[in-house]
Amino acid sequence: MTDVPANSNTTLLGRTAAQESRWRVAARTALPFLVVGLLWEIVARAGLFPPKLFPARKRKEAGEWCRMRDAAGCRSPSAPPRPGRSPGSGRRPSTATETPLLDDLRRIIEPAIRGDPMRPLLWVSKSHAKLASALRSMGHRVSPNTVRKLLQQLGFHRQVNRKAEEGSRHADRDAQFEHINVRAIEFQSAGQPVISVDTKKKELIGNYRNGGSDYQPEGKPVRVNVHDFVDKELGKAIPYGVYDVFTNTGWVSVGIDHDTAEFAVNAIRRWWERYGRARYPGATRILITADCGGSNGPRIRLWKFALQQFADETGLTISVCHYPPGTSKWNKIEHRLFCHITQNWRGRPLVSRLAIVELIAATSTSAGLKVDCELDMRTYAIGVLVSDAQMASVHVSGNKFHPEWNYTINPRGNI
Repeated sequence: MTDVPANSNTTLLGRTAAQESRWRVAARTALPFLVVGLLWEIVARAGLFPPKLFPARKRKEAGEWCRMRDAAGCRSPSAPPRPGRSPGSGRRPSTATETPLLDDLRRIIEPAIRGDPMRPLLWVSKSHAKLASALRSMGHRVSPNTVRKLLQQLGFHRQVNRKAEEGSRHADRDAQFEHINVRAIEFQSAGQPVISVDTKKKELIGNYRNGGSDYQPEGKPVRVNVHDFVDKELGKAIPYGVYDVFTNTGWVSVGIDHDTAEFAVNAIRRWWERYGRARYPGATRILITADCGGSNGPRIRLWKFALQQFADETGLTISVCHYPPGTSKWNKIEHRLFCHITQNWRGRPLVSRLAIVELIAATSTSAGLKVDCELDMRTYAIGVLVSDAQMASVHVSGNKFHPEWNYTINPRGNI
């Protein structure tokens, strides 16, 4: 062994004085962290976290960390099992600590309740934040999320409006439905056409917002006009539909002028010329089902007069059955044709007349619905009066059951 000179700067471990000083500084710096880590381990294993010093989330995270270590085999076999949370422990719910909370919440929402209070689901028009603020002003410590849970506990639920009220209910409403069904089956058995007709909602033509949504690149929605003012050059589109009940096909005539009885009958005429005559070569009668309002209402003189002209042109005997007032949504064209057209062009601005025609004609369903469409560029005068003499020339005969709803127009000879 070689002796170390007395004046040498090296230590017994072979380090210089400068190196030895750095080691001591590092040891002094790391010692507090080692002590804190050791204390954290001991406190975590003993479950002695003071609630005031450590929030619940930190206690949970530390407990999870210790359990992970135990699962990995880092826990001593001789260590006693760690006690878990006792059943029923933890913070009590607001309703348990504040007895009048539910009563106060029910009292607040009573003026805002809408609907029949006997129904199991009720709904309110106040937001959770407003209700929570009102409860806090009464001395309760609640959050909007707590209010949401309490409303569910009380049987309240936020709902949208439901179209269910049909207005005045006619005494023979169901009987008229049955009459229409019997007539439709009668015509079908005889191989005669049955069509459902109506005017769809008028649509603005141009770069306007259209209801619904469609897929677009993220952050790049279709930009449309802010205000829905009618474009004086493009105007509005008036889709009048003819739905063939038994072939599940539709025909839509898109008008650009006015929704009159002449426009409605011309749409039926165009359907017959394009499709009806070829589909029903042996037809001598036709059954039309329509609602009780609009351009095809039973009180519109021009409607019956125009149908008489159509009967004279084709030689068809035209039977018409109207749905009772307030039941237009029961008309088959509403839920078998118009709803699919609306779904097909959802979220797409109807920028031009051609776009409307193409979107309607592209409508189809998995059940086999096929639709064709045509633009009607004709103009139709409004306020046309039909004289008593003209009405007397209409060969119309009413049915025994509600002749104002059910009638037949016969052709006036061969023309």
